[in-house]
Amino acid sequence: MNTLTNNFDSIEHLIYAEQLRIETIDIHPELDLMLVVLNTKAVLHQKLSNYSLFKKANKEALMQFEINANGTGVHWPLLDEDLSLKGFLRDELKNLTKKSNAVAA
Repeated sequence: MNTLTNNFDSIEHLIYAEQLRIETIDIHPELDLMLVVLNTKAVLHQKLSNYSLFKKANKEALMQFEINANGTGVHWPLLDEDLSLKGFLRDELKNLTKKSNAVAA
């Protein structure tokens, strides 16, 4: 039995099974929007205001980021902030669930 595989949750399994990676980030402070573009060409939508450090940051600090961890993480050196593909996917799933529940109601 491979215990390493058993320690993965479903999102981590998706990332590694499908080899999902962050290709680039597109930031639009004026729209309160960060687009996370994956190697599959899927685009995840994140509100900058959901991240406390991003709310206070200037555009220069937001635009300076480094994709790391083989495309599964992003680091903002001027803000000392690190975010992960797993977190972006988790947030995207939450947003889809909220939208789905709103439509069903």
